[in-house]
Amino acid sequence: MLRRRGADRPRSGTPADLLVVGLGNPGSTYEGTRHNIGVDVVEALAARHGGKLKKGRELALVDEVRIDGKRVALALPQTFMNESGRSVATLVRRYGIDDLAKLVVVHDELDLPVGGRKVKVGGGLAGHNGLKSIRDHLHSSDFGRIRIGVGKPPGSQQGADYVLRKPAKAERTELDVVVEECADAVEAILAEGYETAMNTYNR
Repeated sequence: MLRRRGADRPRSGTPADLLVVGLGNPGSTYEGTRHNIGVDVVEALAARHGGKLKKGRELALVDEVRIDGKRVALALPQTFMNESGRSVATLVRRYGIDDLAKLVVVHDELDLPVGGRKVKVGGGLAGHNGLKSIRDHLHSSDFGRIRIGVGKPPGSQQGADYVLRKPAKAERTELDVVVEECADAVEAILAEGYETAMNTYNR
């Protein structure tokens, strides 16, 4: 049976084995937009493992679940995207993350086609404001990421406008499949490490 620690309680005991953060903007206005695809993955993981994301003291909705006996913290920052690092830095402290490879940030990616996905650790930020904020607050970019392709905006549409819109029905159907696959990728990172997850899920 899965056991969950209340999100509003102070940490005691063993740190989390993995902290998974889904990037997006808070509020119903942004639900289902391309920019919130990382949120969808964390919500999928919570649904799979009996989690109930609720407001914590780290500017985030949080819960902690057990996956194959390991502690996994799930979090959705409630700052806007470009201030994600404020929340993530406090989450890293709360959940005792002493190795940034134990932090997995799930986010949208303009440089990948719709349905593309890529697991990686460290490296460039591809101009993503949420990742930039996390790097600035953690003073490092050595955290794990799962990048989910939303494609480039058509014509002269600006990237900011594009990611803040909801995808068309056919695109949404494809992204819904990728959300579940990326939840699988998180579980693979936890069970077998990044290399196996990269070999299996990068495309």
